[in-house]
Amino acid sequence: MNKHKLHVLYVSLLTMVLLIVSFGPALSVFAEEATEQPKKTLVMGTSPDFPPYESVDAKNNGEIIGLDIDIAKYILNELGYELKIASMDFGGLIAAMQSGRVDFIMSGMSATEERKQSVDFSDPYYFARNTIVSKKDSNYNSIESLNGKIIGAQLGSVQEAVAYSVEDAAEVRKLNKIADLIQELNSNRIDAAIVEDAVAVEMTNANGQLEMNFLPSDSNDNGYAIAFPKGSPYVAEFNTVIAQMQENGKLDELLLKWFPDANAESAVNKKLIDFSVLEGYVPYIMKGVGVTLLFTLVSAVLGFILGSLLSLCKISGIKPLEWFATAYTSIFRGTPLLVQLMLIYYATPQLTGYDIPALLAAGLAFGLNSAAYLSETIRAGIMAVDKGQREAAIALGIPYRKMMISIIFPQALRNILPALVNECVALIKESSLVSVIGVADLMRRADVVRASTFRSFEALLLIAAIYYVLVLVLTSLARMLERRLRRSD
Repeated sequence: MNKHKLHVLYVSLLTMVLLIVSFGPALSVFAEEATEQPKKTLVMGTSPDFPPYESVDAKNNGEIIGLDIDIAKYILNELGYELKIASMDFGGLIAAMQSGRVDFIMSGMSATEERKQSVDFSDPYYFARNTIVSKKDSNYNSIESLNGKIIGAQLGSVQEAVAYSVEDAAEVRKLNKIADLIQELNSNRIDAAIVEDAVAVEMTNANGQLEMNFLPSDSNDNGYAIAFPKGSPYVAEFNTVIAQMQENGKLDELLLKWFPDANAESAVNKKLIDFSVLEGYVPYIMKGVGVTLLFTLVSAVLGFILGSLLSLCKISGIKPLEWFATAYTSIFRGTPLLVQLMLIYYATPQLTGYDIPALLAAGLAFGLNSAAYLSETIRAGIMAVDKGQREAAIALGIPYRKMMISIIFPQALRNILPALVNECVALIKESSLVSVIGVADLMRRADVVRASTFRSFEALLLIAAIYYVLVLVLTSLARMLERRLRRSD
């Protein structure tokens, strides 16, 4: 080997060493990242209208926050899972888990014997006490003091069973949300409400005219726990971390962070209407307009297309198609829209394994329902077109498809335009039903604000005004279109 080749070899070796020293750490990090497996995601179901356990931070980014959320984040972080939160009504949580939509539930849920028949529970992470919330100076401080009174409780909660334990109660009124209980109390439609202690403190701090009295601890209370499907492999893993949190003080730290001060000064608001309570919430509510309009557009387009096909089936003269269209219309007009919505949302993953998104399920349910009504409207519009138009087209040899699209359908559309506008108006207003499956439309957002402010009238009045403006704009556009069509006559 001559001197030149030795020099080249020396330079090459030196270059390799420098490259390894310079990029070695980066290459090792890249290798680690390349081999790192993505974390598994677990979906947590919750009803974010139960502060301080879970609520929507409507004044900031709309994120769901609370004690249960922080506990879930800590547990899943320790176990190496990603957390995804699914928001829905409390009454639909167990149904959602049984249909595979969520992997576990944290929503201030008590581990009752009745619930244990259908779900598995983790070890309890908190034991709450029940309280009686009533108007000040009512002196309802025991179960016996509620004899002959109208008592309110949240539907499906443990407090509902406590309310029923009052033997001589005049009535037990079950309501969906805590905010509804406040409204009933302030309207004197109920005498008292049975509420869990931390929530009662929030209620009385926000409503100075209310007071709370603790009930004795229930020895049969199993505490708040995390619910899983029967036979879930996650129960043991979660129990291990809950035990660690109790030992290392993390659980106490989170309880101190989220539980309100019972001695805080109460806010007394005696105004019948006070829109200042909506301060900071209006942008959050206005974001629901886009969701409502998107949902209405999808439902209207789907309903119009399917309704047109059904109407053609009805006038086709082919008996099987006529029977199918008639049966379809009969079923969708003969069953409640809310039932159809719940069936599509909860039954789809149970029967097919496909986790249909809430907004898609809502658009599908409303579109299918709307098609049943529109099919009759469109059929009437087609039948109203003068027979001479069809006969002339046939005489001229125009194919059936071209005749319907270019001649018959445009005239039918002009005849049924007012009915189509009415259907769109109905869709906008009925869209409020989708809030029951967690779609963040106007109604759902108003519910969130009601849960945060404990006042209903202002938020509901605001969204009523928004719905009215939307309907007004739609009808104005329809009138403009109708006038334009008339000018072309």
